[in-house]
Amino acid sequence: MTSFIQNFSRKVGASSATADPRLAHVMEILRTSAGETTEEQIRITEIPAPPFQESARSTYMKKLLASTGLRVETDGLGNVIGEWPGSSPVILMLTAHLDTVFPAGTDVRVKRAGGRLLAPGISDNGTGLAALVALANAFREAKIKTNLTILFVADVGEEGEGNLRGMRALVESYKKRLKYIIALDGSATEYVTTAALASRRVEIAITGPGGHSWSDFGTPNPIHALGRGIARFVSARVSEAPRTSFNIGEIDGGTSVNTIPSSAKMKVDLRSESESDLSKLEVFLRDSVKAGIDEEMSAARERGMASGANLLNLKIEVLGVRPAGDLPENSPLLAALQAADNQLGNRSRHERSSTDANIPLSMGIPAISLGAGGRSGGAHTLDEWYDPAGRELGLQRVALTVLSLAGLAQ
Repeated sequence: MTSFIQNFSRKVGASSATADPRLAHVMEILRTSAGETTEEQIRITEIPAPPFQESARSTYMKKLLASTGLRVETDGLGNVIGEWPGSSPVILMLTAHLDTVFPAGTDVRVKRAGGRLLAPGISDNGTGLAALVALANAFREAKIKTNLTILFVADVGEEGEGNLRGMRALVESYKKRLKYIIALDGSATEYVTTAALASRRVEIAITGPGGHSWSDFGTPNPIHALGRGIARFVSARVSEAPRTSFNIGEIDGGTSVNTIPSSAKMKVDLRSESESDLSKLEVFLRDSVKAGIDEEMSAARERGMASGANLLNLKIEVLGVRPAGDLPENSPLLAALQAADNQLGNRSRHERSSTDANIPLSMGIPAISLGAGGRSGGAHTLDEWYDPAGRELGLQRVALTVLSLAGLAQ
């Protein structure tokens, strides 16, 4: 194990202080405690954390992180922040998001099927949260001391309309001291997110007078107008390079089958590797809906049902904006991860995705998003599963990267 540490030190260009038996101790603790980490992951997953309702899980994570000896506080948004003080006030922030995509009332009890664990949110982000605790425990047991201060953070608002609000607040609070951010998200060790995918979430609402389906036939119908706009929008030809995508994820409106609705709305997800292409797609979305309204009003006029009181009104609200950004190829953060991969015999590719890393990357702060080990599938569905076999690889990979960057102190 000594040669392993020395070899790793040479690969990352670390000082001789990194060639320390405490590092070997951390690796062993993470390996032997993998089963306990899995059981903790189950307990975390079974605490519901719907969008904007992470408080119960936040309280539990605060207790767990405090038990590792960290100085822990919760900020005004619900981010749980555990401080591992270093000899320097400069910060390496290690995060895992608390929230899931699933609404209140979703059954999040974990079931076992062979070697798999099944539950909504079991991997995204039960894996990352359990890893956060496992790493803090291992550092404590191995009596690790670091040069950089490490913040172990369980943050809110990563998913959906949370709009990365937790990470935005964290960067704002600590940006003068931040040197690196590593976000633990899911399980995958075969890739690392080094580039931020730009996205916008838009809500479009159309309102009208409403009426009876028979006696008021021909009155401008918000659902018809929305449908006309959708038909136009989904015909959009989007770029493959840079890749661009769209998804209409929610549609709502109406009160009964024989009632002309007074309102209709939809929520649309727009993503692109290019901020310019993303802006063009948003313009096309807006123009398509306006054209849909014009078509519906034209049909109403032909039926003599387009009086001044029978107008359709449009409201467009941007629910979230996630900026793009890229980690430079020569970043010390990337070099440390690559050295960890080499040492552990892991091969990983670089990917662009939408994660907590978007915010720091867009501001020029070195950041990546990593899986915390094991295998998983079905993310964001009720059939989500996680297999903990081999999870120690992910944990050790994170530990080597963090300690290489933070530096071991005497």
